[in-house]
Amino acid sequence: MSEAPHPSSGAARLAQLGWTAELDRAFQEYAARGFEPARVAVQHRNAYVLYTAAGEMNAVLAGRLRHHAESASDLPAVGDWVAMEHKAGAGRARIHATLPRRSQFVRKVAGRELAEQVIAANIDVAFVVVAANSDPNPRRVERYLTQVWESGAQPVLVLTKLDLADADAARVAIAPAAPGIPVIATSAINGMGLDDLRARLEPGRTVALLGVSGAGKSTLINALIGTARQAVGELRSDGKGRHTTTRRELIPTREGALLLDTPGLRELQLWAGEEEVQQAFDDIATLAAGCRFNDCRHDTEPGCAVRLAVETGELEAARLASFHKLAAEARYLDARTDRAAALERKRSEKAGGRLMKAEVERKNNR
Repeated sequence: MSEAPHPSSGAARLAQLGWTAELDRAFQEYAARGFEPARVAVQHRNAYVLYTAAGEMNAVLAGRLRHHAESASDLPAVGDWVAMEHKAGAGRARIHATLPRRSQFVRKVAGRELAEQVIAANIDVAFVVVAANSDPNPRRVERYLTQVWESGAQPVLVLTKLDLADADAARVAIAPAAPGIPVIATSAINGMGLDDLRARLEPGRTVALLGVSGAGKSTLINALIGTARQAVGELRSDGKGRHTTTRRELIPTREGALLLDTPGLRELQLWAGEEEVQQAFDDIATLAAGCRFNDCRHDTEPGCAVRLAVETGELEAARLASFHKLAAEARYLDARTDRAAALERKRSEKAGGRLMKAEVERKNNR
């Protein structure tokens, strides 16, 4: 890794990394203990690379933080701000705490386990990257946008490889999946759309690139920063890209922003509520205002304006089906989460009851 750009003062360096007055207030208790702020640039299995006011630094978790974390999501992720301690002569810094996150991109872990995985934290803008030359999948885009709305970041749909595809056809294919979302058509080869992307790389802003393997995220980052920093793979015989990124990493830009490259997600299991599904399907929510019943599920209810829009061709049937699927996933996740919380409360109450009973018996046997 190369170091983050170094403005003239430590405060300016932190500001360029995204430090805010809100973070400064949250950090006061750690400053009183002699800790310093830093931002996670890379997360390895048991170690981290941090951007600090003084430059780049390797770090590990303090034992107390590691042992007291209730889940993996409580530990620092790429993009997190942390409180760290670096003693003179020590080879690596120690991370003692994670500061409150402004936003976080989360997915459900693969399989049946009910747990979240934090992909990245404190993201301002999410570029959802889709390769225009490989049959763009609107349903996958809808799933990504749902998770972006859940994260708290602002989504932008980025079509790549337009030197290998028809820009207008790609927009027509994918735009219905992202109503109201900015769509930028790009080509890293001929420079198409790159200025529009650079205009969003404001100083102190963090932009994550999300998408499947081979969508062109690393190639796009190289084009934006003006150097071949990220490894890229040659196209396969079918014109699709190859997976190259193996880790999440914050990359400084000349504009003063930070880009977050992410490995392609083979599986994006939903970790969002019905409200975020509604945001991703804003066009359906708008149509629903004309339904006869306020609680219309757009299924078999009479007077459904959404189903009428499908019948008249105003709304694609596949998009409504995708809405139903994601809404059902969100309801199922909410129900499982509520049951898990209830079981945990019950276990805690039982454990507390056993402790109280044991204490009473101990006192009676004195």
